[in-house]
Amino acid sequence: MASKGARSLNEAMKGLSLTSQICRDATSHRIPSLTRSMATEAGVPKPGVTEYYRPPTTVPVTIFGFPSYEPRRLEAWSTKHLSLPLRRDILHLAVVHEGDNTRQGTASSKTRYEIRGSNRKLYAQKGTGRARVGDKKSPLRRGGGKSFGPKPRDFGTNLNRKVYDLAWRTALSYRYRRGELIVCEDGMELPMPDVYEQLLQQETFTDELALAFQARWAREVLERNDWGKQAGRSTFITTDYRPNLFDAIDEIPRYGRALDTEDLDVKDLLESSRIIIERSALQELIEKHQSDLVSSVYVVNGSLPKGPESGKVLVQ
Repeated sequence: MASKGARSLNEAMKGLSLTSQICRDATSHRIPSLTRSMATEAGVPKPGVTEYYRPPTTVPVTIFGFPSYEPRRLEAWSTKHLSLPLRRDILHLAVVHEGDNTRQGTASSKTRYEIRGSNRKLYAQKGTGRARVGDKKSPLRRGGGKSFGPKPRDFGTNLNRKVYDLAWRTALSYRYRRGELIVCEDGMELPMPDVYEQLLQQETFTDELALAFQARWAREVLERNDWGKQAGRSTFITTDYRPNLFDAIDEIPRYGRALDTEDLDVKDLLESSRIIIERSALQELIEKHQSDLVSSVYVVNGSLPKGPESGKVLVQ
C-alpha cells in the first residue's frame, strides 16, 4: 500500500512540474497590444475644417400682404422665438393660470345668521312626538340658510413669469411649424370697395345696411384666401382696433374673430385653425414675453442685454 501511495505522489509532482513549464512558456511569448478599431475611433478634424453639426439659429418667415395674401418679403427670425419644441405641460399651466385669473368669484349664499327672521324656537323640544327643531332659519328647513355655501373669493393662481413667457413663444412656435402662423404687413385693415363709399353718401344707407355690407365683403375675402368657415375659423391679431376689420369679423363669428394684443391670451393662440397676425403685433408679443431669454440682473455698458434678434430681411 505504501508503494502505491508513493507512486501516486510521484505522478502528481510530475504533472505539477509539467503545468508550470507550460505557464513559463506561455509567459515568454509577447502579448500583442490592443488597439481601437476604425469604427469606434474618432478622427481628428483637419485644421480649418469644421465637421461638427451646428443647428440653425434662425427660421424663415414670409411676410404677406393683406388682404391680397401675396408674399412681400422673406425675413429671418430666431429659433428661440418661433421654433421651440412643443411643451404640452407648459401650455396647460398657462391656460389654467389664465382661466383661474379670469374667474370672478362673486358667488355668495346666506348662512342662517344672515337670513331675516325670528330666532324663536318653533315648538317645544319634548312632548310633541315630533322631531326636535330650532328656528325657521335652520339649514334643514326650506327658506333657511345654507350650511357651507359659496362666499366671494379670489380664484387666481400664481405662475412663474418665465414659464408663462415660454408658454407664449411655445404656442407661436407650434403654429409656425404647422404652417398656421400667417404674418402680414403692418396696418392690417380690411379695405372696402368704391361702391361702399358711394353707398355711405346716401341717406337711405343705414348703419345696419353698412354692417351687412361689411360682413358680406369680409366673407368673400376670407373664402377667396381659403380662410373661411369651410377651412376653419381664423384669428386676426393687430396692435390696436381696426374699425372695418373688427366690425366685419364680429358680424360673421363662424368665420373667425379679431383681437388686439391687449385682449390676447395663450388660449387664443391655440383655439382657431390659423393665426393671421401683423408683423408689429408679433414683434410686440415676442419682446413682451422673453424674460427667460433676457437677463435683468446685471448691466453691460450701461444698458440691459438684449434677447435674440428677429426680423432681418433676407429677400425683398
